Amino acid sequence: EVNYIEYTDLSTLLKNSDIISLHVPLTDKTKNLISKKEFNKMKSGAILINTARGAIVNKDALFEALYNQTISAAAVDVYDIEPPLPTSDILMKANNLLMLPHIAYATHESFDKRLDIVINNIINWLHNSPQNVMN
Repeated sequence: EVNYIEYTDLSTLLKNSDIISLHVPLTDKTKNLISKKEFNKMKSGAILINTARGAIVNKDALFEALYNQTISAAAVDVYDIEPPLPTSDILMKANNLLMLPHIAYATHESFDKRLDIVINNIINWLHNSPQNVMN
């Protein structure tokens, strides 16, 4: 355990955090992980960030929490359907929601890292020592 990290349960995290950033895979256990009950535990000034998977946050509960100012704001890069969202989508009506078009991964650093991985894979393949082999 690192000195500046405190492990806690979800309920405590929701009650005490100013910013909650989701980084979990979508599984049966994480689908709708954040719903009305969880939003009601959050601070009124809390900000939710979801760049994991859209279905981890219940869309209707997110809209309601934003509309009623249960939380102050949210930022999402993932949705329950792939962008572009229809203009009729309920999230389009949330003024305190930053919506990104599923491109949070697209940084200079991530592209540099990918290029390094590709080059190393080619070099290793040329030296008869392939990596990342799928069977």
